[in-house]
Amino acid sequence: MGLTLYQRDDCHLCDQALAVLAAARVAEPESVFIDADATLERRFGSRVPVLADGHGRELDWPFDPERVLAWLGAR
Repeated sequence: MGLTLYQRDDCHLCDQALAVLAAARVAEPESVFIDADATLERRFGSRVPVLADGHGRELDWPFDPERVLAWLGAR
């Protein structure tokens, strides 16, 4: 399973998270925008951006390339 980045429209932190993932050279995640989904809004709210790995694990912002790679290695 791939990575998913939960984010909002017009979110500068989400843009930064995408740049961090690119710097870490991980596969581009699926982007899921929570703005129009009440369930996702309740779940993630102000936590976005949140990186999920499809195995139930989530990595909350802030993260850097080293933290992402360590988190991915812990799967």
